[in-house]
Amino acid sequence: MAEVKLLGFWASPFSDRVIWALKLKGINYEYVEEDPYNKTQLILQHNPVHKKVPVLIHAGKPIAESSIILEYIEETWPQNPLLPQGAYERAMARFWIKFGEEKLATICAVLRTAGAEQERAIKEAMELLKILEEQGLGDKKFFGGDAIGLADIAFGWLAYLYGVIEEVAGVKVLDANRLPRLHAWIDNLKEVPVIKENLPDHQKLLGHLKRRRRLTSHFQIVITSMDF
Repeated sequence: MAEVKLLGFWASPFSDRVIWALKLKGINYEYVEEDPYNKTQLILQHNPVHKKVPVLIHAGKPIAESSIILEYIEETWPQNPLLPQGAYERAMARFWIKFGEEKLATICAVLRTAGAEQERAIKEAMELLKILEEQGLGDKKFFGGDAIGLADIAFGWLAYLYGVIEEVAGVKVLDANRLPRLHAWIDNLKEVPVIKENLPDHQKLLGHLKRRRRLTSHFQIVITSMDF
């Protein structure tokens, strides 16, 4: 099999997405840790457009952007499928993945706001998460049913990173009483062995985000790109 290499960063949820997908597929790969604040020639060479992780290199050819990488993994290695069989169900999975990408900045806006503006940000984030819970997840164990899929992987950052974001911002948005099904999904996701065994350390991530928030007044950029 052609060589597979992943350029990533330990605190990047987008890198985590790719790691989870590769491991769920049973694909052997080489992981190369990159420093987003001191970009190497390797990342500049293989992602000259955005200059950020993750980058998957397969048979010497680089693929950038985590959502594109996930689709590439699914198409290249069809074993242990992460998209449903039906065309409609696949379309719905892609719809919710796109929803998550488009609403990421709004969901995370609690970090770059304060006072009345933060209260509005909390309300907006909660409304979006409620839509995700009611219309996307519903009463299912995972977004696609009983098995983990690409939509779960795409939203996986909610299961571990959002709690850290709330802690740094001093707010509570993902409330178990208001979003019980989303909380049940988080519990189910964390019980999947590949996810459970490949989560960043909570305290290390907390310290990292606190440092990044102190060092930059442009935390919106940090959070929307997750290039931290």
